[in-house]
Amino acid sequence: MTEVDETAKLWKVNRTIHELVKDRGFQVSDDELYMDLNRFRQLYANNSGVVDRNQLNFYTTSNTNPTDQIFVFFSEERSVGVKTMRKLLGILEEKSIQRGIIVFPGNMTPSARKVIVAMSNDYRLEEFSEADLLVNIVHHTLVPRHEVLSPEDKKLLLEKYRLKETQLPRIQLADPVARYYGLRRGQVVKITRPSETSGRYASYRICF
Repeated sequence: MTEVDETAKLWKVNRTIHELVKDRGFQVSDDELYMDLNRFRQLYANNSGVVDRNQLNFYTTSNTNPTDQIFVFFSEERSVGVKTMRKLLGILEEKSIQRGIIVFPGNMTPSARKVIVAMSNDYRLEEFSEADLLVNIVHHTLVPRHEVLSPEDKKLLLEKYRLKETQLPRIQLADPVARYYGLRRGQVVKITRPSETSGRYASYRICF
């Protein structure tokens, strides 16, 4: 891949990850969301046209809870190992942030994935390859609108229809849309689809 192609790829990845955290209810500036490729090059590429991934790291705060922050870490290491995970955890500890997303160019080793599980009581860590973020899946015309219900709205839904959690259709943790919104087990999403008869209709799925 040429440096020009690499820069264009990272521009798309950077835009998608900012859209992702915004859709989760975190603060994101319009400058980041609507940055064009030339501006991206000016800010993040050196004189040779190579993007320094360290410059893409950022953290942001929830719109509703100032104590809820998330840190997005771009790995320079193509195959993420334990060393990179330790670096990320060190940054989270230093900044007193419990939520982190790591974005990497290639793949993640089994040992690195074990770190995510091992630290799950203290940190909520997520991982995306750059390939996962080249296109924002929730903007695709075939993907209906998904809305994550609050615990209160979930309770009202179950009471209204006299349902138990086990009676709701399921969405898997590994589902691309579930990963995009960072769903956790037990969370419910409202899915709104167009309908030829009623204009639109809603269905609900619970994450398992």
